[in-house]
Amino acid sequence: MFLLILFLPALALKAQAPSGEPVADTVPAYQKLYNKALTFIDSGQYKEALPVLKKVLKENKEFYKAHTKMALIYLNQKDYKEAEKSLKKSEVLMPLDLETQKIKALVFYNTNKFKESKSALDTAIMLARDEKVDDPDLFYYRAQLAFKGKSYKSAMEACEVALEFNPKYIPAIMLKAEIRFTAKEYNYAIKELNEVIKLTSAEKPDYSAYKLRAQCRFETGDYKGCITDWNVYIDGMPGEEEALISRAAALINTNDNSKAIADLDEAIKINKKNPVSYCYRGVAKGGNKVYTEGLADLDYAIKLKFDYGAAYVNRAAIKMALKQKEEACKDLHKADSLGDNLAPNLIEKYCKGSR
Repeated sequence: MFLLILFLPALALKAQAPSGEPVADTVPAYQKLYNKALTFIDSGQYKEALPVLKKVLKENKEFYKAHTKMALIYLNQKDYKEAEKSLKKSEVLMPLDLETQKIKALVFYNTNKFKESKSALDTAIMLARDEKVDDPDLFYYRAQLAFKGKSYKSAMEACEVALEFNPKYIPAIMLKAEIRFTAKEYNYAIKELNEVIKLTSAEKPDYSAYKLRAQCRFETGDYKGCITDWNVYIDGMPGEEEALISRAAALINTNDNSKAIADLDEAIKINKKNPVSYCYRGVAKGGNKVYTEGLADLDYAIKLKFDYGAAYVNRAAIKMALKQKEEACKDLHKADSLGDNLAPNLIEKYCKGSR
């Protein structure tokens, strides 16, 4: 038995047909090429896959799947015109193909042709049901379309369907959080984002989830939690002006003005013409009682944006601290004329009888 097992590989080297002739290779050349292209696509090697697919079509012009995969590559390369051309060729050969309609929906979505995108997506969902294919992507894309059209209830329902197919489908959970955030349901959004962060690999964190959770936590007044999330995001995505300004705002709310100033210094290096950075830095410097520098920043914020109500309010606060009540009240009245929400109450409290 041992010797028989040992020699079995040698016996299998040349398979024989019943007649004793070697079995012919029945796989067409174009199919082998197509399989090679799929291997490249699966590993994200789109440049390598494209010429192979072109060879496939030289071998077999009627092989619609090659056109569809070419469209997928062009979609990933953001070459939407070429993607549309390939999809049209595929549809001529196979009018109702699930993958073709799915890619078509994405191409139209990315070119802002939302009506056409919805039509292709509805067709894809119909085909998936007929073929008994459970594809969470399709309902996630439907949710994206609804969200884009501000139909938040429909978007949420589509996300739920996607999650019925795959309860750990991160894109749908993330989109639910974005919908919650837009609807100002911040605590619900935080729950969704906690789930996204839990499901995501620690080696490859989803920084967008930390960013959105930081924004939610700021709105709920959890400034320390907000700062913790911004720390993770900024460590992973350094040099983003918006993130630095947002973390600075949270730091100001925890009275950590010096760190806020450091963030705003960095933000101003990135963009020297953003009035928000100067306004917040003026507030932080005022919090540190560096009033002259704080006023200079707020003056410059107003120079950059003359109708910046919040800058007038914060400049008034520093002027009040410097006992410049008349000048402070002028700033509050200006802020009130610009529609600032805080100004009326502050005028009532500090500036009765002033104009």
